[in-house]
Amino acid sequence: MNRILSIAAIALTLVAVTACNKTEEAAAPVAAAPAPLSAPAAGDNQAWKLYLVQVAKQNMEGIRNSPYMYYLPAASAADFEDQYTRQLDNVTDTVARGVLPGNMLAFGSPESTRMGDLIVEAFKGAEPASMKDVRVLFIGAAADAERAKAAVEPTGATFVFSEAK
Repeated sequence: MNRILSIAAIALTLVAVTACNKTEEAAAPVAAAPAPLSAPAAGDNQAWKLYLVQVAKQNMEGIRNSPYMYYLPAASAADFEDQYTRQLDNVTDTVARGVLPGNMLAFGSPESTRMGDLIVEAFKGAEPASMKDVRVLFIGAAADAERAKAAVEPTGATFVFSEAK
């Protein structure tokens, strides 16, 4: 008899715990949709870097590794041309070596035209079909998207464009 009462008590406890969990789940607030992102002012480098990271995070589905992030400051930066050249060399080397499937290259800048130039130039030496299952994210102006896409597509990478507005 004691054994039956013990089993019944355990069963009632499990039912009560389960019911409490369902009540808590029902009362849990539904996560709100993330607010749309807005591109920061052109001269705010720190805000632009954070913006690039946020947009990249929104495009990480299916990506298994941290993305390669490429950023150019506003053209008004004192060493803009040096930064452009260093970034171009860096991206060109990465593209020439190849990028493993499941990775993402993310490009963003308040200077969309120059970033588009960088993508086009860096992907010139890429082997056809060398980046299957790689995602290339370009955050910039719509006017620069098509030429960047045309440079990336022969590699087999998936090109994703996010308009900075």
